[in-house]
Amino acid sequence: MAQLHMTRVAVGCPDYPTLAARIASRAERGEVYFTTRFKPKRADELIGGKLHFIVKHMLVGRVEILRFDDREDGRIDIVCVAELERVHPQPKRAHQGWRYLAEADAPKSMDGDDGISDLPPELYRELAELSLI
Repeated sequence: MAQLHMTRVAVGCPDYPTLAARIASRAERGEVYFTTRFKPKRADELIGGKLHFIVKHMLVGRVEILRFDDREDGRIDIVCVAELERVHPQPKRAHQGWRYLAEADAPKSMDGDDGISDLPPELYRELAELSLI
């Protein structure tokens, strides 16, 4: 069975380095917590999947989902690995809360030292639209 993922807007993050710094600053014992009001109905399918972040209408990075913890205030913590993985930027409209993302629709990881991951998102988007990368 294909893995299920989710998306979430990185509110207040203008770029990938800011998102990476925010996650690093909030890390505790290798984990980072993201609070939401409701537990996803498909939470069991999301464990082991990835939480993808939207910055400026682009999916730019992701972290692995470890579990969902109930909080005393009635909210839910999405507990993730505190290691942000950069992905090939992929257009995605902003939304409130989180949304499910199927494995087939998830962006590919940026691996290798070809320098593509260092491109500004706008330039990457233009090159991708021209099918140059």
